Amino acid sequence: MVCGWLSVLGLGKNKNSSPEVDLYKSLDSDKLPVHIAIIMDGNGRWATQRGLPRALGHRAGVDSLRDIVRTCSALGVGFLTVYAFSTENWKRPAEEVATLMDLLAEYLYKELNELNKNNVRVKTIGRIDELPVKSREALAMAEKETLRNTGLTLNLALNYGGRNEITEAVKQIGRDASAGKLNPDEIDENIISGYLYTAGIPDPDLLIRPSGEKRISNFLLWQVAYAEFWYSPVLWPDFRKEHLLEALVDYQNRQRRFGGLHQSKR
Repeated sequence: MVCGWLSVLGLGKNKNSSPEVDLYKSLDSDKLPVHIAIIMDGNGRWATQRGLPRALGHRAGVDSLRDIVRTCSALGVGFLTVYAFSTENWKRPAEEVATLMDLLAEYLYKELNELNKNNVRVKTIGRIDELPVKSREALAMAEKETLRNTGLTLNLALNYGGRNEITEAVKQIGRDASAGKLNPDEIDENIISGYLYTAGIPDPDLLIRPSGEKRISNFLLWQVAYAEFWYSPVLWPDFRKEHLLEALVDYQNRQRRFGGLHQSKR
């Protein structure tokens, strides 16, 4: 498996000397997270530190997304959910919001061939109907053109907020209960999960946040109940596969107990 990963990511020539290869070799392919969630944070600070417009920070962040999608695909990760635009991000200057929306469409059109080549399926979560027409058209195109892909599912969280998601789910549960479609006494965690944007998708095993911040910022509040968290001081535009590999190695060295005791402690 390691040789396959090295070949796909072009590391074969340096397999005896690259630090990345050492990280690959320490990975257990049977213990990779099924679902990775990432809060893509730090674009603005990255640009400010370099005396550049914030827009260039967001553009640089696209390169990181490309690298991480490619790496997750090569490793065989099932789902990657990235926090691309929150419901609170509308508070930013209109020019910056417009830049983000334009970059979204640009990314989807430019990356479509590579996404298909790597068998990546594009999906979205959030209030997509409130996005600009250009963005909605690009998302619809990407979802349609990658629908039959069976590898990594790239889940783009756009105009997304965890509290809003839960609120909307509760409203719909109430409507269905009032209509007699749902027995309130039978409502459990599985039923609630089925009303969320992520219905049918396993909860994240690993949540990554670069940029040094240590909060989840209204992201997947229900779904990350038992996720492992990994923080990095690296700003998102500088985040690359070696940082993802570090997160995965750390993840595999943890004992996930889901509220119970580790088997050896029982």
